[in-house]
Amino acid sequence: MRLSIHGRPDDLTGATRGSGVRAWLYIVAALVVAMVAVGGATRLTGSGLSITEWRPVTGAVPPLSAADWAAEFDKYRDTPQYRILNQGMGLADFKVLYFWEWGHRLLGRFLGLVFFLPLVWFWWRGRIGRRLGLGLLALGLLGALQGTVGWIMVASGLKPGMTAVAPLKLAIHLTLASLILAGLVWLAAGERRDVRAPAPARLRAAALALPVLVLVQIFLGGLVAGSHAGLLYNTWPTMDGALIPPHAELFAVTPWIENFVDNTTLVQLNHRLVAYLIVLAALAHAVDAWLSGAAGGVRGRAAGVAALAVAQMGLGIVTLLLAVPLWAGLAHQVLAMGVLMMATVHARLSLGARAPARAQGETPFGFEGLAGGRL
Repeated sequence: MRLSIHGRPDDLTGATRGSGVRAWLYIVAALVVAMVAVGGATRLTGSGLSITEWRPVTGAVPPLSAADWAAEFDKYRDTPQYRILNQGMGLADFKVLYFWEWGHRLLGRFLGLVFFLPLVWFWWRGRIGRRLGLGLLALGLLGALQGTVGWIMVASGLKPGMTAVAPLKLAIHLTLASLILAGLVWLAAGERRDVRAPAPARLRAAALALPVLVLVQIFLGGLVAGSHAGLLYNTWPTMDGALIPPHAELFAVTPWIENFVDNTTLVQLNHRLVAYLIVLAALAHAVDAWLSGAAGGVRGRAAGVAALAVAQMGLGIVTLLLAVPLWAGLAHQVLAMGVLMMATVHARLSLGARAPARAQGETPFGFEGLAGGRL
C-alpha cells in the first residue's frame, strides 16, 4: 500500500487512477454534447428568448404557481420576439418554450457540478498532476466565460427589433462549447496509461490541423444557424443552379467585411467550402497514413476521422435539401461534436506519450478505443 500526496492510503495502480479520471472527463464531455443538443433544440424551436433574466442561482427553480407563470409570461410579452412573431400566443404554448430554455440552463448548472465536485475529490485524493490540473483550471475558466457569453447572446435577442439572438454571438457561444469539449477529450486521451511513439511528422501535423479545421467549421455552422442561412439555397451541389453565386450576391453588404457574418449567401457558401476542405483533408490524411505504413492505431484513427467527416457532410446535405427539419438539424449538430471528438483524440494520441505501462488487460476507454489499443 502506498500513500497519496495527501498522506492517505492509496493502493490503486497508476492505470486505475488514470482510468477513473479519464472516465470522469468523458462523462463531462458527454454532458457537453447533451448541452449542445438541447441548445440546438432550444434554437430550432425558437425558445431561447423565453426567459428574459439571468438568475444563475434562483433561476434553477421554474415557476411553481399560476401567479409565477403569469409574471414570467408578462415579461416575455414585453419582448420584440413576442410582439413581432408570437403575438397572441397562449400560456400553454409559452410554457413549452420556457421549459426548453429552462432545461438548457438547468443542464448547464448540472454540468458545472459534475465537473467541479469530482475535480475537488480527485485533487484531494492526489490523482491530478500539475499539467492536467492546469488544463482543468483553464477549462473551468472557459466554462465560466461560456455562461457569460450565453447571457450576452440572449440579451442580444431582447433588443428592440430583434426576434432572435445575434448570429455572431450564437456562433461564438457554440464554438466555446466545442472548444471546451475538445479540451475535455484532449485531456482524457492524454490520460492513457501506456507508452506511445509519436506519429511521423507529416501525419502528426495533419492530425493536429484537422480539429482546428473542424472548430472553424463549427463556428461557420453557428453563423448559418443564427442567420437561418440553411433555409436558403436548398439545392446541392449547386446553389440554385450556380456552383458559386455571383460576386454581387456574395458581397452585397457594405462594408464588405460584414458579408462574412450578415450575408446569408456568403455564410452558406463558406460553410459548404470548408466542409469540402475538411472531407478532402481527412480522406487524404487517411490514405497517407495507410500508404506510409504508419502504426495501426494511427491508421485506424485517421480512417475514423475520415468516415465521420464524410457522414457529417452527407447529413449536412440532407439537412439542407429538407430545409432543416428539427431532427436533421439536431443530428447534424451532434454529429459535428462527434467529428470534433474523434479528430481531437487522434491529434492528441498522434503526439505520443511517455506514461507508465498500462495495466494488464486494461481496455482503451472512449474514442481512443477506436484505435484498437494499438500504438
